[in-house]
Amino acid sequence: AGDGSGPAGSAAQGGGPPAPERVLFPPTFSVSEIKNKQRRHFMFLRWKQQQRKEKLAAKKKRRKEREALGDKAPPKPIPKTIENQRVYDETTVDPNDEEVAFDEATDEFAPYFNRQTVPKILITTSDRPRGRTVRFCEQLSTVIPNSHVYYRRGLALKRIIPQCIARDFTDLIVINEDRNIPNGLLLCHLPDGPTAHFRMSSVRLRKEIKRKGKEPTEHAPEVILNNFTTRLGHSIGRMFASLFPHDPQFIGRQVATFHNQRDYIFFRFHRYIFKSEKKVGIQELGPRFTLKLRSLQKGTFDSKFGEYEWIHKRREMDTSRRKFHL
Repeated sequence: AGDGSGPAGSAAQGGGPPAPERVLFPPTFSVSEIKNKQRRHFMFLRWKQQQRKEKLAAKKKRRKEREALGDKAPPKPIPKTIENQRVYDETTVDPNDEEVAFDEATDEFAPYFNRQTVPKILITTSDRPRGRTVRFCEQLSTVIPNSHVYYRRGLALKRIIPQCIARDFTDLIVINEDRNIPNGLLLCHLPDGPTAHFRMSSVRLRKEIKRKGKEPTEHAPEVILNNFTTRLGHSIGRMFASLFPHDPQFIGRQVATFHNQRDYIFFRFHRYIFKSEKKVGIQELGPRFTLKLRSLQKGTFDSKFGEYEWIHKRREMDTSRRKFHL
């Protein structure tokens, strides 16, 4: 190094700071063998940094090879994910199945899809709701057209449901809360059911969403239902669809999305922004929340004598990470 040929010598000749030497970890290197906690953490960070660099270099090399081969490049390998490794479900819906078509023509949602009914929604809460739940219900009513918010004052659901039917409501939504946070959603289709109970999480109101758009308008939004592929998921998707009017008003450029991924239903509410004839952006309006189905009950809500079509039993059903029910 005395002749300036090393990295330190060349840096000294150039007058700049010494170049950081590249750390070469042995193949059998294990961070856990380092006894000093601070040194172990420091070496772990350096090891992760080196792993990232090697990964980026390999990715860059593969990209250059593909560009050099051009059309002769082999197809990109499909990465393995939990979704594409999903265990096949025998209840997966075939759109051309005559049995499925017959069930759709005779189920509880047939009057809606045959345009015999117009959606009219009642949104209510658990007893004595707090401010966050109240604001969430008010914002949810701006997403679902022809919805009305009423706050319960100790009135049982079994007494509310007959009053809703008498006033021509087609659906009842109950927002439950725990420790001032909305944590459950009960959706009851009227007058004959079914009733779905969801666990609610990750609730974000409009003021908590970054780069949100202006307040939504009163136009009827489009509805997008993604990945409801099984018979159970098909029923849940039809239940969500029946909350919204038949004909969306495209002039409002608003869209409500229910996206099912690994049995979690993510709700988002967006507005299209047309930047040019070819470019379209989206702007989230809020609110947003995530649902997890807990049970599906036949008929209207009945906690004592209700007959359940499906109940989520965690210890029996969650044995495989690749098994989904919706």
